[in-house]
Amino acid sequence: MNVQISNQTLGRVEADAACLLLCEDEVAPAEVHAGWLAELKTSGEFTGKSGEMAIAHLPAGFAAKRLVLIGGGKREQFDGAALRKAVGGAVRALKAKGVKSLAWVLDGGDAEAAAEGALLANFEPDHHKSKKESKALETFLLLADASLQPAVDRGVILAESQNFTRELVNEPGNLLTPGVLAARAREMAAEAGLECDILDQDRMKQLGMGSLLGVAQGSVEPPYLIVLRYTPAAAPKSKDHLGLVGKGVTFDTGGVSIKPSEGMEKMKYDMAGGAAVLGAMRAIAQLKPSIPVTALIPTVENHVSGKAQRPGDIVTSMAGKTIEVLNTDAEGRLILVDAITYAQRLGCTHLVDAATLTGAIVVALGYVHIGAFTNNDAMMARVAAAGKAEGEKMWQMPLDDEYRDLLKSPFADLANIGGRWGGSISAAWFLREFAGDTPWVHLDIAGTAWLEENKPFMAKGPSGIAVRTFARLALDW
Repeated sequence: MNVQISNQTLGRVEADAACLLLCEDEVAPAEVHAGWLAELKTSGEFTGKSGEMAIAHLPAGFAAKRLVLIGGGKREQFDGAALRKAVGGAVRALKAKGVKSLAWVLDGGDAEAAAEGALLANFEPDHHKSKKESKALETFLLLADASLQPAVDRGVILAESQNFTRELVNEPGNLLTPGVLAARAREMAAEAGLECDILDQDRMKQLGMGSLLGVAQGSVEPPYLIVLRYTPAAAPKSKDHLGLVGKGVTFDTGGVSIKPSEGMEKMKYDMAGGAAVLGAMRAIAQLKPSIPVTALIPTVENHVSGKAQRPGDIVTSMAGKTIEVLNTDAEGRLILVDAITYAQRLGCTHLVDAATLTGAIVVALGYVHIGAFTNNDAMMARVAAAGKAEGEKMWQMPLDDEYRDLLKSPFADLANIGGRWGGSISAAWFLREFAGDTPWVHLDIAGTAWLEENKPFMAKGPSGIAVRTFARLALDW
C-alpha cells in the first residue's frame, strides 16, 4: 500500500473516500454540510463515540466519492493508540466496500500512528488461499503538512516491520521450520544491513547449550540460534548494549507431555516472540538508534519421537546450571536460558525477552495486557514507557523471592516448572535465574500475540505485538 502526504483539502482531494475524525461534541469544519451532521446527531446515528462511522455517497461540493465521518470518543482520551485504531477501523470497513484510495484529515494528529494504523489494518492472513476473499486498500493519503513526512516514514517502517512479523507467525509449521526461519532471518539481515550469525547444532554443542538442545532432540528438524547485530555508525556515548531475545519454537506439540489436540494447530504461533525480535531488528536497522542492539532467537521444534526428551531428564545449561525437566511442554524457558547466557557473553548489558511462554498469563491477564516481569525497576520503567508510547499494554507481575522456592528440585539445581499456581511467575523466575544481575525484563505475550477474532482495526491471527515497543526502547535509550 502506498502511504503519502497530500496538501489537498478535504473538499478537493480526489479519493474513493475522504475521512474526517470527530470526537464527541466537536463541530465539523464549514465544508461539511451542517444539516446532514445535525440530522445524524439527532437520530443518534453519529454522535462522535469511538467506533462510529457515517458515510455520505457523492457528497455535494466534494471531489471524493464518499465523505466518511469517524467517531473518536472523548477528545481528552484520544491519543496515538486511539488514532491508530480509528484509522485501522476505517481502512478495514472501507476496503471491504471496494474502496481503493482513502484520504484522512490529520488535523494535528500523530502522523506516525496514522500511517501505522492504515498499514496494519490492510494486512490479511490469507496468503495461502488460492482465491483471495479479502480486498486491499492501495493508497492512503494523509491530508497534512509536508513537514510531517519523517513521522510518516517512521510509521511506515514500523508497521511494515510489524507486518513482517505477522507474516512469519502466520506461516504453518510445515512451511516455517527452524531452518526456514533462520534463512528468512539471514535474508532480512542482508537486506537491512545487519550482521548475521547462525549457530548450528554442532556449535551449540561446543558451547554447552544442553538446555536448548534437549528440547530439539525429538525433531528431525535441526535447531538453530539466530544472532543479529546492529551497530550504530557513531561511537555510542555509553557502554550500554541492548539484547533482545525471542522464543522461536516453530511448532510445539508439547513433546512427551503432549498437548490436547484441540487448538494444537495454533501452536505455529509459538515463535511469535522470535518473530517480534526479527521485526524489531528490521525496524531498528532503518531507524538507526544510537545504542548497539543484538538479537538472539533460539529456534526449535518441540516434537514427540523415540529420541524426544522425557519428563525426569536432567540437562545442563550453558551457564552450568542443571535442570530437571518435569514437563516437556515447558520448553520455551529451556531454550531461552541458553540464549540469555549467550547474550551476556556477547556483551549485552541490558536484556529484554519476548515469549509466548505460559497459558497461565492468559488466565491472569486475558488477551489485553502483556505480562511483564523484571529484576530491575529502572529497566522495567524503560520498557513500560516504550510500551505506553506505542500503545502496547503491559502489566507488571510480581517476582518475590518466595516464588523461587517453587522451582526447587531434589535432583538438579532447579526444575523447569513450579506447579499449577502462579505458573507465569515461576516461569519468569526460571528465566531470572539465568539473567542474574543483568538488568532484564521478560514479556510473556502468550495472550496478546494472537487475535482470536477479527478486530475492527486488525485481522484475526498474529498481532505482531512487541515490535514497536522494542524499536521504541532502542530509539529512546
